[in-house]
Amino acid sequence: QNTMVLSAAIFITLIGLIMYLHFVKIDQESLLVIGSLGIQVTSSYASGKESTTFIEMSQVKDVVINEAIHMQKVIYYLCILLQDPGDPQGVSEVVPLFQSSKPRLDCLIEVYKSCQEILEQRKTVPQ
Repeated sequence: QNTMVLSAAIFITLIGLIMYLHFVKIDQESLLVIGSLGIQVTSSYASGKESTTFIEMSQVKDVVINEAIHMQKVIYYLCILLQDPGDPQGVSEVVPLFQSSKPRLDCLIEVYKSCQEILEQRKTVPQ
């Protein structure tokens, strides 16, 4: 009887670990910005599964570095501000990027500058 309980506990633990690796543990995050098309955000999980989100450039209002206070630390993260279709000056949604990898501020600044260059090129080129 004890071996059956122990076997069931081991089996449940293994299933839980597999589920964690497949659905939760993000191994790598990437951002691809194409000025004429949009922004693609890809998350690669430890199991090899990939999740991709695409945001059309017409929806993007701006890319910003935001800050949050967590416990006794200030955490910086990159966000995409989506334009509100009803109000051209408003923001309908804030999409945080790199939630799992949490890059340092100097890395975020480099990505931010590159994104801003592409967004500025989009604004100067007539549609």
